[in-house]
Amino acid sequence: MAFAEEMIVEKKKWLSKKEFLEEWSVAQTMPGAAVMNLSIMIGSRHFGIAGAAAGVTGIMLFPMILILCSVSAFTYFGQDPHLIGALRGMGAVSAGLLIATGAKLISPLKANPLGLIPCAFFSIACFGMIAVLRFPLSSVLLGLGPIACAMSYFKLDQKIGHAK
Repeated sequence: MAFAEEMIVEKKKWLSKKEFLEEWSVAQTMPGAAVMNLSIMIGSRHFGIAGAAAGVTGIMLFPMILILCSVSAFTYFGQDPHLIGALRGMGAVSAGLLIATGAKLISPLKANPLGLIPCAFFSIACFGMIAVLRFPLSSVLLGLGPIACAMSYFKLDQKIGHAK
């Protein structure tokens, strides 16, 4: 996610932060890898079916080659303590990148119909249910998602009602 956000929003400027959050939310609810879903959505938006196919190929080809080479090397070097330590360090770096990306994407939440505090509550609740209580992601999304959607609907309905 960190690399996708940096490339799509900051370098290529294909989407704004708000658009990225919206597309990322949809991509996560679809079956399959969220980054692949996002590449299909962006590719098809700009170039139709050919763009969607190019997005899938671009996302899959190099990583697949890299993973096959890594697996081949790991079968030979897998018990090396240096490699084991490096892999543990990469896990910590990945967690840090994910947290940093989440922090960068907080600012568009100010425009969210729920507001910053309820969004923070849902984020913490989601994290706690998945990371601490070990609930499956699908159960958490099916539990918290309708509540957040209903709250957003009623907040928007109130804003429209007051505007009339």
